[in-house]
Amino acid sequence: MEAYSKFAQVYDLFMDNIDYEGWADYVTDRLKEYGITDGLVLELGCGTGTMTGLLADRGYDMIGVDNSEEMLAEAMEKRVESGQDILYLLQDMQEFELYGTVRAVVSVCDSLNYITEREELLQVFRLVNNYLDPEGIFLFDMNTVHKYRDLMGDTTIAENREEGSFIWDNSFDEEGLNYYELAVFLPREDGLYEKCEEVHCQKAYPQEEIESLIKEAGMDLLAVYDAYTMEPATKDSERMFFVAREKGKNK
Repeated sequence: MEAYSKFAQVYDLFMDNIDYEGWADYVTDRLKEYGITDGLVLELGCGTGTMTGLLADRGYDMIGVDNSEEMLAEAMEKRVESGQDILYLLQDMQEFELYGTVRAVVSVCDSLNYITEREELLQVFRLVNNYLDPEGIFLFDMNTVHKYRDLMGDTTIAENREEGSFIWDNSFDEEGLNYYELAVFLPREDGLYEKCEEVHCQKAYPQEEIESLIKEAGMDLLAVYDAYTMEPATKDSERMFFVAREKGKNK
């Protein structure tokens, strides 16, 4: 089954351990650090729109891009409830199109780890550079090799709640691919549970390779943090946060 179909209905429920408010503050601080206090900002892999909405609350004109129709349906429900003016686009990150440039592009929650081929990730970075304003800023996080190989590989995560349950089997291979075999159990009106299965695949890229791709795509690499801190990333980091800047356009 395609990733993030039925799981989209309970994604926010099972991601309630993520400090989205803190992450949004961190992203906002980094944007302000480079003089971006308002204007158009694009979120790649926006999912159910939680971060998109939080950045909209902080004064940015948000665009969200995701390739899951079900996840975007959840995002648009939130938009209706909040009354926010957010543009959501059903597009693949590898071939997204905008009508013009944006001041910044952000991507959180390891969305870019779903790009499992080097050339495909390079294409995403090139598109980002193309759609950024002159000296626009690209902020994104990615899970590390250490996290997939040493902490998540060959483990099983399970959680049972009244609103639904899931079993999450992880496996990590020698090519750096981490597979999630996900079984979701959703309650039905008749008291029984419906089982839905999805397979997710993410790629673990070494920090050096990501840095090389950023430069190959034409951007300047500004910083790599142990997300979401101001400390440099290390071999023990579970998630890295990259800051890059558009290069090549005239102001």
